[in-house]
Amino acid sequence: MSFGQNVIRFHEQLAYTGSALPDGIHVINPFAESTPAMDNLRMFAQKYLDDKNPRYLILGINPSRFGAGVTGIPFTDTKRLVSECGIPYSGKQTHEISSVFVYEMIHALGGISDFYSRFYINSPFPLAITKTNSEGRELNYNYYDSAALTEAVYPFIVQSVRQLIDLGIRTDTCFCLGTGKNARFLKQLNNAHGFFRRIVPLEHPRFIMQYKSAEKSRYIEKYKRVLDEVDSDAGS
Repeated sequence: MSFGQNVIRFHEQLAYTGSALPDGIHVINPFAESTPAMDNLRMFAQKYLDDKNPRYLILGINPSRFGAGVTGIPFTDTKRLVSECGIPYSGKQTHEISSVFVYEMIHALGGISDFYSRFYINSPFPLAITKTNSEGRELNYNYYDSAALTEAVYPFIVQSVRQLIDLGIRTDTCFCLGTGKNARFLKQLNNAHGFFRRIVPLEHPRFIMQYKSAEKSRYIEKYKRVLDEVDSDAGS
């Protein structure tokens, strides 16, 4: 099977099977619910992942409900699903600032086809998480935002990372989006389970766009240098 076929199969079978979640916290599985996410993912995989190249894994945190929670493609909102990936979409439009950075970075690394032939983006917890606040609003939530949630989803994360590696992922280096809590968790996870030889953290796109937007070009150059360097070493 091609890498893309493996990706499709992984998401077709994806379902949260862990412990009960703390009160007010919910898992959203866009691939099993009445959304176009699974159809989008199939088109994306057939267009950009339909080969047997091994890829480096880039791990975010967990999908945003306005990014992959809608489109099915990590760090891809509906605007970039259409304008960058060339995949039609007719539902409610969403905008995610992380997606803006990611696609500018992808272009700096040679464009969409070249980037996705070498790298694959997903998350240690590959489903969206929300928390209902005191006003009854659903807000994005991270797997590490409470100790009780992290404990509940830990076995599912271990299972998911193993399954992601089985898609055809290189295990010498894994990239982590986020230099704080996500990096600390993934390094501890890796120390316990030995998934990768090393974890390389990069600043999270949302952090860059929200707090360092004036330095965006510098961060894009950093991404380009770090990602190209490891891929060059693998090909030498």
